[in-house]
Amino acid sequence: MKVVILAGGLGTRISEESHLKPKPMVDIGGMPILWHVMKIYSQYGFNEFIICCGYKAYVIKEYFANYFLHNSDVTFDFTGHNIMEVHNQYAEPWKVTLVNTGLNTMTGGRIKRVKEYIGDETFMLTYGDGVADVNLSDLLEFHSAHGKIATITAVDIGQTKGVLEIEDNNLVTSFREKNDSDGAMINGGFMVMNPEIFNYIEGDETVFEVMSLMALARDSQLMSYMHKGFWQCMDTQREKQMLDELWANNTAPWKTW
Repeated sequence: MKVVILAGGLGTRISEESHLKPKPMVDIGGMPILWHVMKIYSQYGFNEFIICCGYKAYVIKEYFANYFLHNSDVTFDFTGHNIMEVHNQYAEPWKVTLVNTGLNTMTGGRIKRVKEYIGDETFMLTYGDGVADVNLSDLLEFHSAHGKIATITAVDIGQTKGVLEIEDNNLVTSFREKNDSDGAMINGGFMVMNPEIFNYIEGDETVFEVMSLMALARDSQLMSYMHKGFWQCMDTQREKQMLDELWANNTAPWKTW
């Protein structure tokens, strides 16, 4: 099963880092947070990735083009031979397709633009700036069992984001604004989509979270997988520092590999 990762946004709220690189390429513990997200999926056997690039897409492309160099010892012999020898080559068991989905394309539009690489099949979908200890095998099993078009992972966190109104059977019925103290659930990414999702995306101007997910909720085609464990996005420098500290202290809950 393919994993689609949204990695094309400007990341303006962490501009200290994102003026140099896309937010998914900001390091946590010396590795891009995008790498951490991919390692989470790889732990569960999902190793084929389609990355929706946009802002500074070349940074992501160059990283993967030189991936084995980033993770190996290298000897450069300039004594008349001009030879580069790579020692202890190591690479993940990944197939990575990098797609330039446009600089100003909205999230729904980015997903629509990679349709040809997904094919007519169910796929995983998430953001390139959030980590969690979600059990992806259980998530997929839940999605396969309910028969709806889409599943999103619902997490409880005190932030002002679009809130999910969820019925007792985990059916998502609507969205609203959130107060920090109301204990409501938000969309934490780590989603599963059937190919019918493309019927809910018109084009580049479609904001997936506002237009597509709301339409799915109105049609009773959106389910929530309730995650009570660790989840954290990296929207700000403070959140980056917190994730860095967890990694440095060897207490990163998302490190399940």
